[in-house]
Amino acid sequence: SNSYLLGSLEDAWGGMCVHHPIVGDDQEAISRAVAGGVQGDYDIVMTIGGSSAGANDLTKKVIANLGEVLVHGVTIMPGKPLLVGRIADKPVFGIPGYQVSAIIAFEQFVGPLIRRYLGLGPVERQRILAEPSRKIPSKLGVEEFLRVKLGKVGERMVATPLARGAGSITTITEADGVLRIAGHREGVNQAEAVEVELLRPMTTLEKTIVAVGSHDNTLDVLADMLRADADGLSLSSSHVGSMGGLMALGRGVCHMAGCHLFDPEDGSYNQSYIARYIPQVPLRRVNLVRRDQGLIVARGNPKKIRGIEDLGREDVCFINRQGGSGTRILLDHRIAEVGLGPESINGYDAEEFTHMAVAVAVLSGSADVGLGINAAARALGLDFIPVVTEQYDLVIPEAYFDWPPMQRLLQIIRGDAFKARVAELGGYHTDLTGQAL
Repeated sequence: SNSYLLGSLEDAWGGMCVHHPIVGDDQEAISRAVAGGVQGDYDIVMTIGGSSAGANDLTKKVIANLGEVLVHGVTIMPGKPLLVGRIADKPVFGIPGYQVSAIIAFEQFVGPLIRRYLGLGPVERQRILAEPSRKIPSKLGVEEFLRVKLGKVGERMVATPLARGAGSITTITEADGVLRIAGHREGVNQAEAVEVELLRPMTTLEKTIVAVGSHDNTLDVLADMLRADADGLSLSSSHVGSMGGLMALGRGVCHMAGCHLFDPEDGSYNQSYIARYIPQVPLRRVNLVRRDQGLIVARGNPKKIRGIEDLGREDVCFINRQGGSGTRILLDHRIAEVGLGPESINGYDAEEFTHMAVAVAVLSGSADVGLGINAAARALGLDFIPVVTEQYDLVIPEAYFDWPPMQRLLQIIRGDAFKARVAELGGYHTDLTGQAL
């Protein structure tokens, strides 16, 4: 798949690409293929994969034997394992195998070389200033190419970071822009104006609804249905927990927040936290779903976990949600009810930011149990022990409630098609879905 991806990029930058068959991890076979490319009527040779430093990463040896290795590894992320060599005075690039790494390595190194061969100037993308929806840490010493969703909230452009995985091709297909974090910086603060290279025209960004707050799988369904809508709308969702969502509303950097904050004093959801933390913001509250929250365990429940009290067992390893999330608040309330403290739970300090990430931790065996939604457990074929049915609401500033994209979003939520797709996920209840609260 990467060869077709790189071929399309080469076409876009002005070159012509010829594909060759896949070669396995065999040094002689790779050498024959590279030598054939160098001897042929080609200006540039690219290999895909095998450019890192593992036992089966043979590209460096091949280039060194046939010519000269100029560079092995560059200070960018993704794309760090890039190889640059010269054989018979022709450039040879060892492109990393992860998809996003391959794209960024091509655009930073191969594409500009093609443009120089053609006597053309560099490709210049439009740049704008945007404000991150949350603080973004980054690794010192490596320039990071972070893919972001963008949306206009009031007079500000807001950037929401997408997942960082070098193999997550959807972070490119879903991205509106690229935020480059310089190698001498440890990240970007949430109130800081940063430069973003646009991947889409500005007109599309004004149709993006920016959501910040708690993660829920139905937001992905909603984003999918909104994207398929004829109006060209999109939903940008940043998962920072319910409290983080309310704080974002207070700062005016989002159009809505997803929240499921339980008040143990009266058993209500969200309203008391809104009144306590952001009373200055006129808001509307609309129910998205009610959902079953509980303990996610491996199939067959090998540790025989029955309830919250079992989290205190020495043989049980827990995976937690981040501080400020509604799930974390619920957990703290429930463990206090059964007489447990954070110090008595093995893994209390290990945190994930989404229900799916919690489910993946259980599936992989790095944890025995986590607190999350039934839909996440079902999606990965895990077992589920119910704890509570909770209320997940969308909190929308009055200023954006009548905004046409928001009204279209609410129209989709209230429709039968959305409710049917939510029902397919399992663990959800739509009796209040779409109702103003």
